[in-house]
Amino acid sequence: METIGNIEIRITGRKGNLELKPENFDIKEIRTVIDHAEKLLFPNEKKRPLISYNLEEGSVRHIFKTSMQAIIGFNAILAQVQSSNNIDFLEINTSKAIETFQEMAISKDYSFEIKTSIENSNILSVNTNTSFKRSDEYWMDAEFYFYGKITNAGGKQKANIHLNTEDLGTLIITTPKTFLADSEENILYKLFGIRAIGKQHSISGEIDSSSLAFLELIDHNNKYDENYLNLLRTKAKGWLKNISPEEWLKDHRGYNV
Repeated sequence: METIGNIEIRITGRKGNLELKPENFDIKEIRTVIDHAEKLLFPNEKKRPLISYNLEEGSVRHIFKTSMQAIIGFNAILAQVQSSNNIDFLEINTSKAIETFQEMAISKDYSFEIKTSIENSNILSVNTNTSFKRSDEYWMDAEFYFYGKITNAGGKQKANIHLNTEDLGTLIITTPKTFLADSEENILYKLFGIRAIGKQHSISGEIDSSSLAFLELIDHNNKYDENYLNLLRTKAKGWLKNISPEEWLKDHRGYNV
């Protein structure tokens, strides 16, 4: 049987004149903590160990139980964030989770204390005196091409396309309502390419999937087409026939300089 450990996210503060406790901690706040606790532990894994949850007194204690291996790794992350006072080195979902707790701390005057069940656990404090936020200088605008199957399109408030890709899972790409309204073709459950813009980390190359915005839909046909390849070869022969392979290689390797 796998060894189990836990992380604890303890939140203190007040609701008006009342001390914060489970009875006055709103369900939307509970949902936010649960969603981001998962991202803290498993930022990118599609398959993860079971995570169980308890809400306890004192003021409000969120207890998440999962595999000890994950808890050990997370304890090391707490130590690095605590010592560096920086979250730029974290995977994007983990850094966003800490950013969310920072925003809650400032907007609601809460104090967060995050620790593990490991003896002498590292402890990360997030409150109105801390400032955990990703540095904008590491994130640059970029253009991407994604290929996959469209599994959903639309949205009442904010329109988007859900594209299920092989490498990145399902990407949610903000899309103009006008494009979806004017589209004559049923695009659901068909393979397409999508050209999009978004933010990319300048060092790690990681893509901020929450920043993706639609530019263009591209027909994607992965069938082998001999006629199409022959047409490309014919077009290429026109400018290739006057090129000396030896001279071309020398030029590109720098031998002729």
